[in-house]
Amino acid sequence: MRRSRTSTLASARSPTPTGSGGGLLPARALAASWFLIVLIAVPAWALTIGQARDMGVEPGTMGMALPLFLLLWVTMMAAMMLPSMAPVAVTWVRGIGRQSSGWRRTVRTVEFVGGYLLVWTAFGLLAYAALALTGGLVGERPTAGRWIGAVAFLLAGLYQLGPLKNVCLRHCRDPMGHLVRYAGFRRWARDLRVGVHHGGYCVGCCAGLMVVLIPLGVMNVAAMAGLALVIFLEKLWSRGPLLSRAVGVAFLVLAVLAPFHDWLLPGLQASMPAMVGIRSL
Repeated sequence: MRRSRTSTLASARSPTPTGSGGGLLPARALAASWFLIVLIAVPAWALTIGQARDMGVEPGTMGMALPLFLLLWVTMMAAMMLPSMAPVAVTWVRGIGRQSSGWRRTVRTVEFVGGYLLVWTAFGLLAYAALALTGGLVGERPTAGRWIGAVAFLLAGLYQLGPLKNVCLRHCRDPMGHLVRYAGFRRWARDLRVGVHHGGYCVGCCAGLMVVLIPLGVMNVAAMAGLALVIFLEKLWSRGPLLSRAVGVAFLVLAVLAPFHDWLLPGLQASMPAMVGIRSL
């Protein structure tokens, strides 16, 4: 087992192309994996933006049944998360590349992405419950939205500054140690399980950021784009941890301001056109 993990680590780090005795695949051999991820992420953004224009920004689940909500949620997560997840998926493909043909690498990438999105689908169940609860409270007492927004920003800020966020962010920024450990998994559905494991860390890294979709609106395109950029920079920028803490502090400031400024809470107000919600941010 130790020899297997060591060889996988060496092949992931080696700068030598496969054909010359090293483990690193040439860029053209990884092109299919990159293309597949782009092929999923770009249409996901197009569908998300189109649906947001039709639905607008409203409190809660906007009257959606759970199956439809989960379908839209997974589309949103594919749009927001795949750009920052792509390097990890390609690194995994690179580490197992010597054992796979081009077609097999593509299939394994599909399995990895499928496992990753499966975890976000499960998180979508929690999101639906939270949105249903907050939407019901706002429907009964519209003024409650101010305090719901304040609590949401407070929880998001504290989470951004907390230890669980730090642990999960470290994994997402430097997943190599875990990828080496995953190489010891049994081959049956290994790539799917690796996607699930990495997805779990990603959920832990981004859970606080997802909470702010309650006050900002789950179909607010501007909020989604801003959060996607923050997620991308947190994971891939050299100063990502500093940005994470700065965003946490910003959320705490918004928690203080939210009860006094309704424009900070487009997702907890009466129905409005989607583009109005975008301009309000």
